[in-house]
Amino acid sequence: MKHAFETKKSEFIYTYVRQVDEHDLCRLEMRAFFGFDRPANILKSTIDIDPSRSPFMKERLEILFSSTDWNDFLQEAERFVSHQTFKVTCMNSIALDKTEKIPHPERRVLERSIGELIQGEADLNNPAVDYGFVLHENRWYFGIVRESEPFWRYHLKKPHMYSTALSTRVARAVANIAVPHPAGVRAIDPCCGIGTVLVEARSMGIDMVGRDINPLVVLGSRKNLAHFGLEGEVDIGPIAEVEDTYDVAIIDMPYNLFTHITAEGQQDILTAARRITSKLVVVTIEPMDHMIKEAGFEIIDRCVAKKSNFKRQIVVCV
Repeated sequence: MKHAFETKKSEFIYTYVRQVDEHDLCRLEMRAFFGFDRPANILKSTIDIDPSRSPFMKERLEILFSSTDWNDFLQEAERFVSHQTFKVTCMNSIALDKTEKIPHPERRVLERSIGELIQGEADLNNPAVDYGFVLHENRWYFGIVRESEPFWRYHLKKPHMYSTALSTRVARAVANIAVPHPAGVRAIDPCCGIGTVLVEARSMGIDMVGRDINPLVVLGSRKNLAHFGLEGEVDIGPIAEVEDTYDVAIIDMPYNLFTHITAEGQQDILTAARRITSKLVVVTIEPMDHMIKEAGFEIIDRCVAKKSNFKRQIVVCV
């Protein structure tokens, strides 16, 4: 029996824009956020994610009402009251799964049809609230729309960089895969290099600390954080010296010309990670499933992140 004080749980529609090489990484991020993925570029869930967190999300619609019939949809719009100035946008500006893109002139007509019915004051230039609607799987949805802001783009040019570092898009996705829901989660990047993942994590409010064995890159990581107005602890030293424990760790396995690491050294890093965390996300250019299992972890999910002919494995372990 339902009680009068119970309220319906909010539902959200997320739209995505990603390159072909990013599909697998995007779907791994979807699974981290929502517990499932879709091959399509649109997804519906009751889980509330800020679309600006993902480098792949385009928009999020918080659903207020819906209908399979356009005339019923218009009647719902006529009953809707906006207490703030508003504008209305049709989200079908791209093909969404099997729903074709609605041409620009037709979208404008539909937007005016909805906007003229809503009770309230429209403001196309500086609205207090943005409403949107979308046709998805033969059903019309209306709600509050929030566009993704590509904050990761602001981090493309860091004061300290090196060519083998993760791209900001991949780094942001990896941070989300490791910590999809940051509340109460403590994270560490114990081989943080110049802080590519650390910058993305801290910019999203993830409680992550950094560490690296190389004093020069630690200095670069600290300067990169400061450059973007971010705060975060970055210590010098190997992972073996970490005394605290964390909910999750991210290890972009050292491999480049500046870090001459042996297979034994890689195994030592993974074994030390088992001691300090219950969840691990490994980024590696070479297979190391046997090392991960030897360290005592179980692989629960994975994908390959591609960039042209260069591939990295993203491996999620517990």
